[in-house]
Amino acid sequence: MSATNAVAYAPIDRTPQHVWAIWGCVAVTTCLLVALIVTAPIAQAAGHTALALSVYKTFSYLCHQIPERSFHLAGHKFAVCSRCTGMYSGFALATLIYPLTRSLKRTDTPRLMWLIVAAIPIAVDFLLGYFNIWHNTHLTRFLTGALLGSAAVFYILPGLIELSLTVARRFSLHKSAQFPMARPR
Repeated sequence: MSATNAVAYAPIDRTPQHVWAIWGCVAVTTCLLVALIVTAPIAQAAGHTALALSVYKTFSYLCHQIPERSFHLAGHKFAVCSRCTGMYSGFALATLIYPLTRSLKRTDTPRLMWLIVAAIPIAVDFLLGYFNIWHNTHLTRFLTGALLGSAAVFYILPGLIELSLTVARRFSLHKSAQFPMARPR
């Protein structure tokens, strides 16, 4: 075969479409959550009190929302504290770049030790502040939260992908049993 007749083929991605859909749903959901966190103070400042209060109320089930521990925008606090802002932001960013760092076909998770290592800084930051040994800041809370949130993606996303593959396999088996192919006569 001559060089002019040779055709370069890109490798075909054999990742099932529903796996990409799972990743896309998680990415969109986490980005929307981060957007809502910032929307609350913007809505409050713009006079959209009902919207702001509904966002604050929704996130109140997930975070203490102490104003002194929260970032502020336009004179109003975020919908969650700086540590939770870091966790949500870290999770969203890590979800967005996940397919660049790891194949969506893989459902194995890193060793649990790495999640524990990612949790140590947040525990140290909390405990040092709790016992008045060191005064933590918005930045330390945000960064330790972002580290844990970004590490959690590598455990949660493979679990969701594995769950979707299991459901897809069971659905396809159930569907084929329900509608058997006609036998040739």
